[in-house]
Amino acid sequence: MSELRWDPIQREWVITATHRQDRTYKPPRDFCPLCPTEPGGYPTEVPEDYEIVVFQNKFPSLQPNPPEPAVEGTTLHPVDLAQGVCEVVLYSSEHDSSLTKMPVEHITNLINVWTDRYEELGAREEIEYVFIFENKGDAIGVTLQHPHGQIYAFPFIPPKVKRELDSAREHRDRTGNCLFCDVLKEELKDGRRIVAENKDFVAFIPFVARYPYEIHIYSRNHRLSLLEFANSEQESLARMLKLVISKYDQLFGFSLPYMMIMHQAPTDGKQNDHAHFHIEFYPPHRTENKLKYLAGCESGAGTFINDTLPEQSAERLRNTPPASLDELE
Repeated sequence: MSELRWDPIQREWVITATHRQDRTYKPPRDFCPLCPTEPGGYPTEVPEDYEIVVFQNKFPSLQPNPPEPAVEGTTLHPVDLAQGVCEVVLYSSEHDSSLTKMPVEHITNLINVWTDRYEELGAREEIEYVFIFENKGDAIGVTLQHPHGQIYAFPFIPPKVKRELDSAREHRDRTGNCLFCDVLKEELKDGRRIVAENKDFVAFIPFVARYPYEIHIYSRNHRLSLLEFANSEQESLARMLKLVISKYDQLFGFSLPYMMIMHQAPTDGKQNDHAHFHIEFYPPHRTENKLKYLAGCESGAGTFINDTLPEQSAERLRNTPPASLDELE
């Protein structure tokens, strides 16, 4: 059972998805459902070896043909069908791999897959936003350790994204400029929060970082979505992703958990030239053995408290090897 319930106070949709209580939870390595099925072995989601695979989530929050809501809505609290698509993207058939370990060519292929899914899902009439993301590590609450990401195709624009786009539209209307381009220009001028850069992308800890080692990757050129990248930009993005995640893994000497969130233009058929492609990383670790918890002030008031200075965190990451991908190749 899944449905949408409207919160009139926060003015946002909440998804209820009761069947997700039964989803697979941390199976032993030999019973990983995302590994290729071995001859005579435990049957998995993918019967043969593969490079990259996309399939519909077995425990989706949104469904192409959703059931009727479990309750009737009211004028104050409307309900709606939880219509949409939830997909799983398997990055590799190797159970113990990660984006850090994959060659740039493979990550470039993954970016092509993301682009394909963004285009195909976004073309569906009911889909207004294609949300590509990855949850990595126990600290994030991941239930399957195999390297994978997810895609949620929403029938609405998620609230955080909507606030971001509303701010960008207002800034453009007031100044004539792209808000994200102006943020990037200011970060490059200041320089203290830059972690890495190449000809097409810049990675930095934002001035208003909410997590101690939060990194944003912005495209230097004004690009609305993955669809606008040339082949050279796709490879450039792959190199930047590998570099940033490699730095994360060297920071404390272990594979750092994170949430990786991709921001791009909605697919609602409207004019969205105020959007700007970027990726945001939220690692929960604030030290090697301490986590940043979203406690009362963050969860209850919506106000983040960062225990570190972004300028100092950026300097530490900037000086964490590798300084460039040349050190990895």
